[in-house]
Amino acid sequence: MLNSGKLLSVRDLVKHFPMAGTSWLKTQTVLRAVDGVSFDINTGETLGLVGESGCGKSTTGRLILRLIEATSGQVQFGAVEVLSCKRQEMRNLRKEMQIIFQDPFASLNPKLTVGDIIREPLDIFKAGPATEREGKVKRLMDVVGLSQQQASRYPSEFSGGQRQRVCIARALALNPKLIICDEPVSALDVSIQAQIVNLLKDLQAEFGLTYLFISHDLSVVKHISDRVAVMYLGRIMEIAAKKQLFKEPRHPYTQALLSAIPVPNPKVNKERIILNGDVPSPMNPPSGCRFNTRCPKTREICRNIVPALVDVGAGHMVACHFADPAAIAS
Repeated sequence: MLNSGKLLSVRDLVKHFPMAGTSWLKTQTVLRAVDGVSFDINTGETLGLVGESGCGKSTTGRLILRLIEATSGQVQFGAVEVLSCKRQEMRNLRKEMQIIFQDPFASLNPKLTVGDIIREPLDIFKAGPATEREGKVKRLMDVVGLSQQQASRYPSEFSGGQRQRVCIARALALNPKLIICDEPVSALDVSIQAQIVNLLKDLQAEFGLTYLFISHDLSVVKHISDRVAVMYLGRIMEIAAKKQLFKEPRHPYTQALLSAIPVPNPKVNKERIILNGDVPSPMNPPSGCRFNTRCPKTREICRNIVPALVDVGAGHMVACHFADPAAIAS
């Protein structure tokens, strides 16, 4: 991992989606998809963003790229404040920030050949003469493990893993600094997942890429990430270096997630932490700590006061009133 300082800094990012309100009361319900998210990503590293479905992971990635507009907050990319960029500034910035979508079957235009799909970003930004663009398409196909002869084929002629390689080539076309990987392997077979994850790691080493890797699969996140952020109901619960998080999780939600990872050894009897109840609705989240309705360590303070995301040592950030074991005992 390179560590040349922060490339991306997200502060108090919020996205509330207005829902149908009761007009005669003049009130409007909002869905609190992302509700005060903050984290940094260093140049050349991979930050894994994990959590249950519906916790706001993918929405966070799209907010960073301004594929949807934020309600409030700050996104600093290098020296640029992304959320305040004008249209032309944002257009230029998109060359440096790209995304790989979850579903390779839905994110490719079925009417374009694979070569046209990969070349499209180059054409839009007029990146060099046409002959150079054609040459770059061929090089990108080689880089992601596709044959140049496949450039004239259509997405329907490719497997899921091959389509995701096309998506990766398209994301690389403009030489971006940051790539947001939005569950890029969840729609693929397990054997293909490993190939795509290893490809992403190889490309990161070759091109000095920085990743925000969004996933619900902790095993995949453990393999590719340098640091991991755990998200629950629109908020970050814990951020730490990968080894530290998997070895010594401090938040009860993280502990429950890690306990669910299967161990490929029938002789190992792993204790599972079973959470009570269901995830609350993001339209009516609990007061205080978002996790207090399911947490086995809940106290009165948890129901009334939102815990700050604080450093408990060596950059290990936890949003829990009782992150220190001594606090539980007291």
